[in-house]
This record gives sequence, C-alpha cells and structure tokens, in this order.
Amino acid sequence: MSVFRKLLFPFSILYDGVTFVRNKLFDTGVFRSTAFDIPVIVVGNLSVGGTGKTPQIEYLVRLLQKNWKVAVLSRGYKRKSSGFLLANDNIKVEEIGDEPFQFFNKFKEIYVAVDEDRVHGINKLKSLENPPDLILLDDAFQHRKVNGKTNVLLTPYSDLYIDDLVLPAGNLREGRRGAKRASIVVVTKCPGDLSIEEQDAIRLRLKLTTEQHLFFTTIQYSNILKSEKQEVALNEIEDSKVLLVTGIANPTPLVSYLKSKKMEVEHVKFGDHHNFSEDEIIDLKNRFEKNTSKNKVILTTEKDFMRLKSRLDVYYIEIEVAFLGDGEKFDNLIKGYVG
Repeated sequence: MSVFRKLLFPFSILYDGVTFVRNKLFDTGVFRSTAFDIPVIVVGNLSVGGTGKTPQIEYLVRLLQKNWKVAVLSRGYKRKSSGFLLANDNIKVEEIGDEPFQFFNKFKEIYVAVDEDRVHGINKLKSLENPPDLILLDDAFQHRKVNGKTNVLLTPYSDLYIDDLVLPAGNLREGRRGAKRASIVVVTKCPGDLSIEEQDAIRLRLKLTTEQHLFFTTIQYSNILKSEKQEVALNEIEDSKVLLVTGIANPTPLVSYLKSKKMEVEHVKFGDHHNFSEDEIIDLKNRFEKNTSKNKVILTTEKDFMRLKSRLDVYYIEIEVAFLGDGEKFDNLIKGYVG
C-alpha cells in the first residue's frame, strides 16, 4: 500500500461503515430486494475491476445456452446512452459498452441487454415475446435490489479480497464480510500448476461456510490471433515485435504470457474501459510505423478490440476460463440452480 493510500485509511473506515449499514438494511428488509420467477445468476466481485468477470460470463453462456434461452444483463459501464437497450445488429459499442458488445458479437443465440436499473432491465427482458429462461447479471454483486438465485463471487489469485482494504485505501467496494452472500467463490487467474496444498491454504484463509463452494480457475489463451480480416497462428509471430494496447484493469497476465512466448513487447497501457481519442489513435499508428522491424503486429485484448477494430489494423487474442479440477462440480451446481 502506498503512503498516500495509508493516509486515506480513515475514509476507508467511513466508507466501510456506510456499506455495512446499507447491507444491513437489505438484510433486514428495510430496503427492498426483488426476487424473480426465473433464475437470476449474479456474477461479481468485492474489488474494483480485474477479476475476470468477462471470461467467467462467457463460460456460463457456453455451459447453459444449449439447454436454455440465456440473457446477459449489464449496466453498460461507460456507455454513451442510458436506460434499457437490447443489443441488435445495428447497435454500436458506444451505445452498450465494450463487454456487452463483445458478448453480443460472440454469442448470437442469446439476449444481451444493458440497464443501470437491473430490476427494470430484468422486467423488460421478461416482457419480450420470447423471454429468456435465465438471466446472467454481470458485475452486480453489490446491486442488492435484485435477489439473485445464486451469487458467484470472483477474486483474483494475486489479490485475494482477504488481503485487501475498503476504498479508498484499498480496492474493495465493500468489506470482506460481504463474501458471505456468495454461494460460489471462484479464485481466478491462478497459475496453471497451482498445487492442491496451496489451494487448501487459500481455502483456510478465506474461511468460507460449509454452504459455500470454492473453485480455482486459470486463464487459457488462444493459439490464434484474430483481426477483422484474417486469423494468424500465434507461433507465426513469435519472433515479431508486438505493440500491445490494453484498456483493462489488470493486463499483467497477458504481458507475462506474451513474454513467455519470447516476444518483444511494447506495452501502451490505458485505464479500464478506456475510450480512445483520435489523438491517441494517431499516436499508436505513429509508434507502429516507427518500428523498423519487418515482423511487427498491433495486438490488443478482445474487449479493447471492440473499440479499436474500426480505427486500427489490430489483432486480438481470445481467453477462456479453465478450472483446476472440480469443473464438473461447478457445472452441475450451476445447472442445478437453473433447474
């Protein structure tokens, strides 16, 4: 923790108190929490960004879409619109946000919608002529106006919520006690060779109840890079110089992965959900053109690609969630909640 953040610790105590009281008011029924007659699975976290919600939502879509009509509802963070919007072929990324736009482009058989009022959004989805069988609520762990069928809480291996503090001294949106609302806790972005002994040590530290289920996942990167025009095998550019452009909360795993492939990486890092200006696009083009290497490529994340593809000749690399054991148990639990 930086010295500046240590100075903010008194404000964290205040913020923690406010969120504690708010949660108590929901727990005791003073604040209303709406339950629905269709399954609503909440995916979220205690910390701000970088926990792997997007690949986890995609995992759930792949798991469920064969047997149920799935809808994903997000708030559409940093979108240039308001109210309820249902994605369609004419929708623009600026209207619904990068993550919902990614979901819509990748999964054509599901509904993707945005609404800052999740209760209103769920009711709008239910009123469709062919309503969904279930709704995945993206980044809504603190949105307690919705009483979900189950809560899936994500926490990254390198920054467990148990080691963090409440904002502004730390990165938690609420106190660690909020984890008790989760039915499932997933430790994300683990090393692929994480031992059973270390998993057990984390399990002891988290101190979950007997009703809660704990899982560990890692990130798997695709061997194919994709652009608007073509696909390239990753091993074909292993000797290339990569201009990596990211606008995500935690790009460190991707940088480490590319360097493990012996790539020379120039990383241009922006904030999470960054809206790229025209000057920034020009700067990126200039950086790329100044690189005299014959083998060079501009690479970004799939989420950032949604905002860059019409402005840069850029590739992206897909990621997927892989469970470190017990994946079948996770699948059965989720299907059980839906059923």
